[in-house]
Amino acid sequence: MITLSKPRLAAVCLALAAWLPLHAQAGILDDNEARKAILDLRAKLDTLSRDVNARIDTKADKSALLEMVNQNEQTMAEIAKLRGQLEVLANDISVAQKRQKDFYTDLDARIRKLEPREVNVDGQQAAVAPDEQTIYEAAMAAFNSGDYKGSATQLAEFVRRYPLSPYAASAQYWLGSSYYGQRDCKKTIPALQVVGATYPDSAKAPDAMLTIGNCYIDLKDKKAAAKTFKDLIAKYPSSPSAKAAKERLPGLK
Repeated sequence: MITLSKPRLAAVCLALAAWLPLHAQAGILDDNEARKAILDLRAKLDTLSRDVNARIDTKADKSALLEMVNQNEQTMAEIAKLRGQLEVLANDISVAQKRQKDFYTDLDARIRKLEPREVNVDGQQAAVAPDEQTIYEAAMAAFNSGDYKGSATQLAEFVRRYPLSPYAASAQYWLGSSYYGQRDCKKTIPALQVVGATYPDSAKAPDAMLTIGNCYIDLKDKKAAAKTFKDLIAKYPSSPSAKAAKERLPGLK
């Protein structure tokens, strides 16, 4: 059994309408003519049916194509949206990575500031903390500029805070020298005596004893000055300070 769609049914109706007049005349036609008329009608009906079907199929193809185009546009819009989201995400990741890099760079810099540094202290290599070096160098800058009062204050604070620092012996010596620069021998002598007593192996110990002797001379205490120079010569005979002490001893008789 053949099922006709609405468009095809319409075509059949048109064909029948054309066929009815012929059917009315069938009574006066012979069998051969009737068969021929039926065959012609059937051919026209098939042609009309194919034409209608072709038009319907073409319309269906256009609808399908239009639907595909719409779906493709939607897909491309979704892809563009996803691409935008990916770009935003990539930018966020880049920013996060830069922040992380900056954080670790800053952290590394801070750690390096806290790490001991190898420095040369009186001809010997030693490890010192960055803050020790900074405070010591600031005090020495004050001393070298002639600010003996300021250097004395800073060096006194330094030896108090860092008694075990590789700079401690030098700081103690320059503390006494800062007092001596102010012509305060009452503070110079005890400050420099600490160098010889606490740091006897320091390169500054002979110089400290020589300055003590000079302070005694300034105080008109020739006996104490001579004794200091003799002790210096005995303890550090090959030092430049011992040579200077030998040259001054004759003037103390």
